[in-house]
Amino acid sequence: MIDVLPADAPPTDLDATVRRVDDGVATLDVRDLGPSRGDGIFETIGVIGGHPQALDAHLARLANSAALLDLPVPHEAQWRRAIGRAAASLPADRQGGLKVVLTRGLEGPGAPTGWIVATPADGDFPERETGIRVVTLDRGYASDVAVRAPWLLPGAKTLSYAVNMAALREARRRGADDVIFLTSDGFVMEAPTSTVILRFGDRIVTPRTDIGILPGTSQLSVFAFAAARGLHTVEAKIPVARLAEADAAWLVSSVRLAAPITHLNAAAMGVDVELTRAMNDALLARQA
Repeated sequence: MIDVLPADAPPTDLDATVRRVDDGVATLDVRDLGPSRGDGIFETIGVIGGHPQALDAHLARLANSAALLDLPVPHEAQWRRAIGRAAASLPADRQGGLKVVLTRGLEGPGAPTGWIVATPADGDFPERETGIRVVTLDRGYASDVAVRAPWLLPGAKTLSYAVNMAALREARRRGADDVIFLTSDGFVMEAPTSTVILRFGDRIVTPRTDIGILPGTSQLSVFAFAAARGLHTVEAKIPVARLAEADAAWLVSSVRLAAPITHLNAAAMGVDVELTRAMNDALLARQA
């Protein structure tokens, strides 16, 4: 648990503001607005060899989500210290993840609540090699949602993930592993817990974030990797018909990393085995 400091708090003993809690010890008030109303934000950070990956990008997105929800600006040095301690608690010989949470706290007092859950990975993510089957589902938003209805919080990583989890259950009912959301006017968005990346020849393309989706932290790393290989990287508004025309496609996230899409709505897609392996090697080797 974290004794959340305001962003402009004077220098203090940051270690004293972070408390490690053993498994099974009750720590969270059931009246907290995070679990009771989903009124909070989070980040999931991959950890490899004790090193939290893409930390700058995750902290920037956490701050952006806080601003969108009118939550206090996170005290960056405090969260860095807490994340470092949580990452160090994980086994160094296997991959893990951190779920970083900030909520509005108890109704009334106005003091936010913060915590981090450190979890070792269950396995070696075979889907990086075997790939995943995906279906497309309507997210129910038009591509102008960010401008037309900002109170729907497009672009914020909130705790309100019931729709995302329902979409994954629907995918499994349809014999698939994951989902690509579409806008109601027919453009590619994102997956419930990952970013969509496509290859068209020597172009690596991801959906623009101004259509109401999260900026992907691992997507930034993939684009840096692609640029170093001489590929062109593009953020674009992608019509749904272009999905099936891609030479290769991936869902990319902080812990699973790059999972190649083998089937789209039951139709086989091309898989770039060499690029997928190189992409995951680059993601696993990140130090920033």
